[in-house]
Amino acid sequence: MDLKQLKSLISVVENNLNISQAADQLHLVQSAVSQQISRLEEEIGVKLFNRKGKRLAGLTPVGDEIVDYAYRTLANANSILEIAHDHINEFEGMLRIGTTHTQAQYILPPVIKAFSQEYPEVELQIHQGTPQQLVTKALHDEVDFAICTEALSESKDLVSMPSYNWNRSLITLKDSTLLETDNITLEKLSNYPIVTYVHGFTGREVFNETFKKAGLKPQIVLSAADTDVIKTYVRSGMGVGVIANMTYVTDKDSDLVLRDLSELFPWETTKIAYKKDKYLRRHQQRFIDLFQSSVLKQEGLVAP
Repeated sequence: MDLKQLKSLISVVENNLNISQAADQLHLVQSAVSQQISRLEEEIGVKLFNRKGKRLAGLTPVGDEIVDYAYRTLANANSILEIAHDHINEFEGMLRIGTTHTQAQYILPPVIKAFSQEYPEVELQIHQGTPQQLVTKALHDEVDFAICTEALSESKDLVSMPSYNWNRSLITLKDSTLLETDNITLEKLSNYPIVTYVHGFTGREVFNETFKKAGLKPQIVLSAADTDVIKTYVRSGMGVGVIANMTYVTDKDSDLVLRDLSELFPWETTKIAYKKDKYLRRHQQRFIDLFQSSVLKQEGLVAP
C-alpha cells in the first residue's frame, strides 16, 4: 500500500462517498481514485465499502477502523516531513490554527501579530469551526492547533493545555430597566429576554446549567456563534446580551452598557491542543509560548 491509496480513501470518506468530488479535491480523474480504492482493498484483502451496484453505500466496520489508522498514518508521514523542514529552514513553513470566531476575532490578533513579526516567512491559516469540528481537525492533522473552550479535554488523543480563564458580562442598551438595580441576580436576569451564544459555543452549556441549578429558566430569544451578531440584536432592542467578557471593545461598543457577571457564573477555561504524537516544529512551539503569555496580558482574562 502507499500514501496515495490512503489519501484517496480519506478523500472519498470526507466527500460523503462521492468519488467525483474526491477526484476534484485530489486533482485526479474519477477512474484513478476508484482504482486506488480497488488496489487498496485487493492488497489488504478486505472490502472497505459496502456497495449498491457501482455506487458506494457506506463504510464496512473494518473500513471504518482502517480509515482511523489511515488518518494516523498520513499524520505521521506529515511529521516526518516537518522534522526535515525544521532542519532545512525553521523560519519557513505554514501554521494552521483551528479556532472559533470568538478566539479569532478577540484573542488571537495580538498573538498573530507578534508571531508574524518573528516568523514573517511562515504562512498563517485560520480555520474556523465548532469546538467539536476543531477536535476532529486536530485529530486528523488538518490543523496544527485547536483553540477553544469546549470539547478539547474530552479526547485522550490530544495534548490539551489550559491557557486562560474567562467569565461573562451583560451588555444592554442604556435605557434598560435592568440597569436600575445595582445587584443583578440570576433571578432578575431570567425576567428579561436574553441574546447569547448557541449551544456548543463559548460556554453555553455552563450558562444553562447555572440557571438550572438555581431552579430558573432563562428567556433565550436568540442565540448565535458570533459575538458581533449578539451585539447587533441587542442594539436592535431584542433583549439583553450575555457575552464573554473579553469580547466587549470599549471604542466600538460604547453605545452598550457593560456589567460584570462573574459572580453569577463559574469561570471557563480556554485551551490550546494538538495531536498527541504530532511533531512540533520550532515555530509551532514558539506560537504556543506567545499565545500562553500574550493572552494573560489582555483585559478580563486570568491565569488558569
